[in-house]
Amino acid sequence: MSTASVMAPTGSDGGLDDRLTVLDTVAEFGAQLEAARAGGRTVGLVPTMGALHDGHRSLVERAAAECDLVAVTVFVNPLQFGNPDDLDHYPRTLAADSAIVADAGGHLLFAPALTEMYPDFPTPVCTSVGVVGVSEAWEGASRPGHFDGVSTVVSKLFAMAGRCRAYFGEKDFQQLAVVRTMAHDLSFPVEVIGCPTVRDQDGLALSSRNVRLGPEERRAALVLPRALGAGAAAIAAGQLSVPAIEAEMAGLVAEEPLVDLDYAVLVDAGDLTRSDLTRTARPQRLLIAAQVGPVRLIDNLDPRQAVPSPSFRITKGTN
Repeated sequence: MSTASVMAPTGSDGGLDDRLTVLDTVAEFGAQLEAARAGGRTVGLVPTMGALHDGHRSLVERAAAECDLVAVTVFVNPLQFGNPDDLDHYPRTLAADSAIVADAGGHLLFAPALTEMYPDFPTPVCTSVGVVGVSEAWEGASRPGHFDGVSTVVSKLFAMAGRCRAYFGEKDFQQLAVVRTMAHDLSFPVEVIGCPTVRDQDGLALSSRNVRLGPEERRAALVLPRALGAGAAAIAAGQLSVPAIEAEMAGLVAEEPLVDLDYAVLVDAGDLTRSDLTRTARPQRLLIAAQVGPVRLIDNLDPRQAVPSPSFRITKGTN
């Protein structure tokens, strides 16, 4: 086991030392969180794959506002990458990540080696976790095995962490639904908290993958939030035909030659099945995914929170 510390903001709550402790073993990570609970502290968990940005910062800040001790995990999970090139190019910026976590109010950073999480790697694990139904469409259909990898690593982190509140961004909306279902079905003592998408000033949802976009690709990617806004505007204007709403989004994306649309759909926000606006009053969600240059981007929107205009723009911190 090895640990390291970097300076964190002053004034940490609950008598904690004003330093961020970096851990790399499962045993020490679990022991630290168990000791915090034994001392009467509540624990917040923020699982990440690193390459942190302001979206991740918002999760840490939310956890710090609601919990006594905040633990952030940084682990690039190979089980959720179907494309080896995507895994190889995923940015790894642990020093910068540590500074962001410390500045946002985190207390522990768990950054295990690959063999700490999967001792027999690259031999496949004998036990994996799959969530049927909610994981099978959309990203699940386009990226076979992806959500099994997500569910497996998150279940391991939940088992290591113990009772806590776990914070995930709504930007990966299907992932959030998968994790919530898994935590419920497997009776993990974890409350899963969804946090609003954080966006750049031009409306693009923050993502660790955005750094791989060239200038023209970055500009082209803005069609995704515009398409979501167009779908929301159609709903606000009284459109009840789901195919028409989805066609409105797809048509807008088709005007951008650098973007290859995978799907643009309206779904039930609970189970992610296709919606029928003429028969339901349940909350809805607009989902979109596309390839932009070398990068696959996803985004989503609650149409009730959108400005009903085809020229829709989202400001940072809203969803």
